Amino acid sequence: MKILISADMEGATGVTWPADVLPGTPQWERCRSMFTSDVNAAALGFYDGGADEVLVNEAHWSMRNLLLEHMDDRVQMLTGKHKSLSMVEGIQHGDVDAVAFVGYHTGAGTEGVLAHTYLANSITGVWLDGVRASEGLLNAHVAAEYGVPVVLVTGDDLTCVDAEGYAPGARKVAVKDYVSRYAAVCRTPARTAADIRAAAKAATALAGRRDPVAGKTFTIELEFDAEHLAAAATVVPGVVPSGERRVAYTSATMYEGIRTFKAVTTIVSAAVEEQYG
Repeated sequence: MKILISADMEGATGVTWPADVLPGTPQWERCRSMFTSDVNAAALGFYDGGADEVLVNEAHWSMRNLLLEHMDDRVQMLTGKHKSLSMVEGIQHGDVDAVAFVGYHTGAGTEGVLAHTYLANSITGVWLDGVRASEGLLNAHVAAEYGVPVVLVTGDDLTCVDAEGYAPGARKVAVKDYVSRYAAVCRTPARTAADIRAAAKAATALAGRRDPVAGKTFTIELEFDAEHLAAAATVVPGVVPSGERRVAYTSATMYEGIRTFKAVTTIVSAAVEEQYG
């Protein structure tokens, strides 16, 4: 049994504000150990439950945040950027039996600690077939296309609520409770590690490949905080204006959908000016 852990940082234990997740800051350096603790606890839980292999895919910012030297020796870690499926890279090879979303968060335009979808501020909303989409929802659809169930989600309490929409059967662990976008009531790393490990052990029973979801198209719409960013996004073939500061595109698969999303966010990031956005 092989489990993939997609590890983001905004939903990690103790993380509440931008400096906590911005590589190079003293706060990021401090929070790296708590992030690593969450991920390692999930891996340990999966091993407790009978998993043979755990692959951790770093999914935050530079994708070089976790402390490999503090992970269980059985864990393998995929670190670094420029991966075909970004946050769920590795799911496409046919050997993953379940995926866990550790350190996840809510989507752009919603309540939640450090809520966003891919870009911290430039994207103000994302909709998948008319439903407001978090990174969890987008990645869950990619996983479903490969027949891989989401069995564990960790983050703040609102992330757990969000996950009920795309992975109702998965185990959920709230490591903190939302107060504002930059404030939360946090549990200690020792407590969250125990909670995550126990949930991951239980979640192992949910692992097992499903029939891949196929034969449908997906329409993704994005809203930006400035009109010129929407215009920049239309450089990507198939991406068209859909409203004020909005663009949309339709993909035959979520594999194509998430790769187009990645292309759009890359181009939009390059169009952001430091002072005016």
